[in-house]
Amino acid sequence: MQEVILALIAGLIVGFVFALIKLPIPAPPALAGVMGIVGVYLGYKLYHWLLPIIQS
Repeated sequence: MQEVILALIAGLIVGFVFALIKLPIPAPPALAGVMGIVGVYLGYKLYHWLLPIIQS
């Protein structure tokens, strides 16, 4: 859980700095983009979860 909180804090700092120096946000600006990233992560985890089952 500490890793998640540190990642959130780092993201908040980066987002603040980007806004401060008036650069575009370095992340998808819409919920659909964020969900796409979550889907990629979940697909990766699913593969590694199913790999032992597939190889048996």
